[in-house]
Amino acid sequence: MAESNKDVIIEAKGLEVSFLIQNHGINSLKQYLLSLGRVKLFERKKVLKGVDLQIYRGECFGLLGKNGSGKSTLLRTLAGIMAPEKGSIKVYGRIAPVLSLGVGLEPEMTGLENIRLCGTLMGLTKKELEASMEKIINFSELGENIHMQVKRYSSGMMARLAFSIAVAVDPEILIIDEVLSVGDMGFQQKCAARIQEIKEKGSTIIFVSHNHHEVVKMCNRAAYLKDGVIEKVGDVKEVAEIYEASFL
Repeated sequence: MAESNKDVIIEAKGLEVSFLIQNHGINSLKQYLLSLGRVKLFERKKVLKGVDLQIYRGECFGLLGKNGSGKSTLLRTLAGIMAPEKGSIKVYGRIAPVLSLGVGLEPEMTGLENIRLCGTLMGLTKKELEASMEKIINFSELGENIHMQVKRYSSGMMARLAFSIAVAVDPEILIIDEVLSVGDMGFQQKCAARIQEIKEKGSTIIFVSHNHHEVVKMCNRAAYLKDGVIEKVGDVKEVAEIYEASFL
């Protein structure tokens, strides 16, 4: 089937995102004041530079790139957590994001309270949420820690909770950022099996991992992101080869 005839579920055009970062040449507020404003306290760093991307319904799409390439920023932008300064995003489905270090979780709330909050924000009905509550808690393997504030959790515990909430019901779009690199091998295998189950049911998956072998195993198409620009989109094996060659 020609790509033009495929059902697009996410379409990004000309995405630009930048952050304000502290100027390393300014070591103190006093130094900044003494410069009489001649030196900027903050500089704007462009992270995404005109990203165009189409992701199709039912595919498992991989995203590869070195640290600092803009992968996590792109995922957060696609998930609606960050707004682009320029460009547009169209999403035709409900997104369940599992982002690194528990992004989206409220640290002052308990794990149980976060389940209710995140489930509601994901669009789950009260009936769906109540029916999924026990399943989420059991899958997370957090036990009594589910009643503890999330700010007390380790990164592995946060990843367990975030993943368990996101896959409580079969999402239309599942975004996964490095979750399989956190936690013990048993939980990683359980996550991989659940992702495969969701994939087989026809959900769209966007998958990020530094392990390109995982991406090749799971995805059929991928993009290589370098310095905020998509250098290549296509067959996952071809993209993985370009990513691997970038380290040589």
